[in-house]
Amino acid sequence: MEFNVNSPILFIMVGILIAIVLAQSIYFLVKAVKRAKEIGISSETVKKTISSSAVFTIAPAIAVLVGVVALSKSLGVALPWLRLSVIGSITYETVAANNALTAAGLGAGSTITDASMYVTVLWVMTLGIAIGLILVPFVTKKIQGGMNKIGMKDKKWGEIFNNAMFLGMISAFLGYVFCDVSTVFSGDLSGLTPVCVMLVSAVIMAVCGLLATKLKIRWLTDYALPLSLVGGMAAAIPLAEILGYEVIK
Repeated sequence: MEFNVNSPILFIMVGILIAIVLAQSIYFLVKAVKRAKEIGISSETVKKTISSSAVFTIAPAIAVLVGVVALSKSLGVALPWLRLSVIGSITYETVAANNALTAAGLGAGSTITDASMYVTVLWVMTLGIAIGLILVPFVTKKIQGGMNKIGMKDKKWGEIFNNAMFLGMISAFLGYVFCDVSTVFSGDLSGLTPVCVMLVSAVIMAVCGLLATKLKIRWLTDYALPLSLVGGMAAAIPLAEILGYEVIK
């Protein structure tokens, strides 16, 4: 029987796992409400907190949906739905999946028809993100303690060190964006496609930031990320056509 990335059994398995996660969320929500009553927090405050939190989860949910759509062509819907619903990152998952597909000789838009390849991509996406779960209990306290000491001695250097760590993380993804720029020297402009898409997303993010601060449109702060993601993906279509980027290889 031919393997199908959208097989019903995959949706059943993924649905069970996500149902367990949702059950945990409901359990802790009930515990939190009970605890709030015990310490004297009014029901009105609790309801307002729950409703406002629910509204602000829409923004990251849109970003996650964009990731699921981007990965569904190659991996179907079930696997991206699982990876981006439990413990996942849209920036990491897309890169990890694409690298695994490229290593197997498949294009970014090719649909997987081999079960072993599907499992390989699953492990690549899962093991990489799971490392954080293993390292956090052992190294987070030491790193945070060191950063706090630097901040107490010199607040300015503490901020610089914190920003440097963040930029170091971002630089890992910038390498992925600029890795094909050298094709320009041979007359092939397709390597500029990821760079141009990144610039479009950056412009949208900057505009959202300016509108949020200058015009006091605060809700844009929460929706800047999904807007920049959707805008970048939309811009990728005409940019790929103009620059000659082959989406399916």
